[in-house]
Amino acid sequence: MNLPNALTLLRIFLVPVLVAVLLTRKSVEGLLIGAGIFGVGVLTDYLDGYFARRRNQVTRLGILLDPIADKLLTAAALLSLVELHAVPAWVVLIVLGRELAVTGLRNLGAARGLLIPASPLGKGKMVSQVVAIFLLLLSRVVATPAVDWLASIALWVMVTVVLVSGVDYFRRGISSAARPGRRSRWRRGWT
Repeated sequence: MNLPNALTLLRIFLVPVLVAVLLTRKSVEGLLIGAGIFGVGVLTDYLDGYFARRRNQVTRLGILLDPIADKLLTAAALLSLVELHAVPAWVVLIVLGRELAVTGLRNLGAARGLLIPASPLGKGKMVSQVVAIFLLLLSRVVATPAVDWLASIALWVMVTVVLVSGVDYFRRGISSAARPGRRSRWRRGWT
């Protein structure tokens, strides 16, 4: 196993630890430890991509596991924040709904020989989620109006980017399916 895949697996193994810490240690120290665990997970996301490209170690396993690890990490953090009453459940439903819909679209496209690559909006979605999660955790530690306000703004930015990037994936998926020579392959699955 190469280093990028090991980092991706580490991120997946951090998910239950993150949830356990956030939900069993609701003290300030527990929230700070949870933020640290989340930070390590985010760092592994950056490092696995960096090392995979730098060392030319991009593998099918890594391509499959990396987005799953990202989704697990952010979903676990957001669901924990719902339990901590820091995020409304409907926000997490929007995020998870978008993730499932885009994953389904990408799988449907792949089954028909179409690749829908990650977009800059998809990368922006991840960044907005990370920033919002950190600020929401910080708002539970430092209960000041300024931090609460920043966390609320970050949450709304995240929801907006999640929705816009989801629409963009569907727009790009449909337009790539409608290219000459590929239209009939896409339509066959929809009729």
